[in-house]
Amino acid sequence: MPSLLVVDDEPTVLHLFRRMFDKVGIEVLTAASGAEARRLVAETHPDVAVLDLVLPDQTGLEAFRQLKQLDSRLPVIFMTASGNSDTAIEAMKLGALDYLLKPLDFAEVRKLVDQALEIRRWTQQRVTLQESAAAVPAEGDALVGRCSAMQLVYKAIGRVASQNVTVLIRGESGTGKELVARALYHHSHRASGPFMEVNSAAIPEALLESELFGHERGAFTGADRRRIGKFEQCHRGTLFLDEIGDMSPALQSKILRVLQEQRFERVGGNETIVADVRVIAATNRDLEKMVARHQFRADLYYRLNGYTIQLPPLRERGDDLLLLVDYFLARANRDLGKEVRGVFPAAMDLLRRYSWPGNVRELQSVVRQSVLQTTGPVLLADFLPEIVRGGLSSGLLGGVGEDAGGEYWERFINERLTGGVEDLYDQALNRMETELISRVLRRTSGNQLEAARILGVTRTTLRTKLRQLGIAIDRIVVGGDEPAQETASGADGSSSR
Repeated sequence: MPSLLVVDDEPTVLHLFRRMFDKVGIEVLTAASGAEARRLVAETHPDVAVLDLVLPDQTGLEAFRQLKQLDSRLPVIFMTASGNSDTAIEAMKLGALDYLLKPLDFAEVRKLVDQALEIRRWTQQRVTLQESAAAVPAEGDALVGRCSAMQLVYKAIGRVASQNVTVLIRGESGTGKELVARALYHHSHRASGPFMEVNSAAIPEALLESELFGHERGAFTGADRRRIGKFEQCHRGTLFLDEIGDMSPALQSKILRVLQEQRFERVGGNETIVADVRVIAATNRDLEKMVARHQFRADLYYRLNGYTIQLPPLRERGDDLLLLVDYFLARANRDLGKEVRGVFPAAMDLLRRYSWPGNVRELQSVVRQSVLQTTGPVLLADFLPEIVRGGLSSGLLGGVGEDAGGEYWERFINERLTGGVEDLYDQALNRMETELISRVLRRTSGNQLEAARILGVTRTTLRTKLRQLGIAIDRIVVGGDEPAQETASGADGSSSR
């Protein structure tokens, strides 16, 4: 159970936090002084701390420095009753995550605490590099593989992790770019600082600038308070910019300035903020073609390309597939309380023949779903998703090329004509809609609001289609601008986190 430490000498505030979080699976620890807070951090190692700026035995800033000495990775959110937030901003410069104004806004409190818990999870869960699936880490994740392409990835991580240079991670969706970014962070000299992620494709363009750089009060309609952006929050840490190829030209210019000068201004502000942040970027786009078409700034491309790590698609990793199946099978057994000891040869043959357009992420989802379906000690072919059993890997879903997509549709139609179906139009339309919606949801990292915008339909229409087509939604993130950010897995059994 995650834990939250609240430090305030007002009993009503402590009671409020207990009421807000006790029923949502978050343990609330309370302290009325800096001394008591230090004792609790040393003894219980909370995941997040919310700290008042005015305490009976010391200032909040003094308490903050002492708590950070006990746990340098502890995300700290300040509370202040003062309309003048200069002291809170000073706390940001020292490494605090953000601040809350009293009287407290419930929604803002939940949002910041959820964000802090996610940051804590990222910074605590190490990514191990291992050539076999023999051992599943008790905590964290692993990059598994022994093919020559993955050996190059391991060497690259070791070579550049400790260097204070920008790294560009390239590869298809689902190949593990976030894991590489986290491995670089954990093996760097900034491992005691924060690690944060921003998905440029999942956040609407109008909000992305504020998400990255923050904004001043009154900067735009609805900006009722100063907001601290990710660059400011990530001072002395590492910021992972995923899907940077989807960033607008205006934002590309601002990112370039931060990389060059480590300076920026909040939206609507004139104050220059200095941020010591290491940027790791990732994309599945062809940046060279985008530069040639003037869709991506050449100077930003060269700046990001200080060091490149290329991740291979799963279809090119040979016997790594067997290692990954064993690894994900062991993880699924542990997480789901199952005892599936192996994969039947016929099932493994189907897994090897499938082209895996969703790469390692899709394989993980398929293994997990199959383990849930399995009733005995062996995973049989019948328990695999239909698309894997049929080998139907459409070009629409995985970028396997127009020719492969054409072959798939020709086979799809011929099989049904031979079978004498009487609803071919409906079947083909349903298949096309399933693939299209699944692809868009992967593109938006499961954000339904953004997916509906891209598709040109309302969110209600999208949700109706999800139900009609049987596209499952697995909730993975709580918080942000929507009640939940979610992941799609369609008839192909693939999913995206």
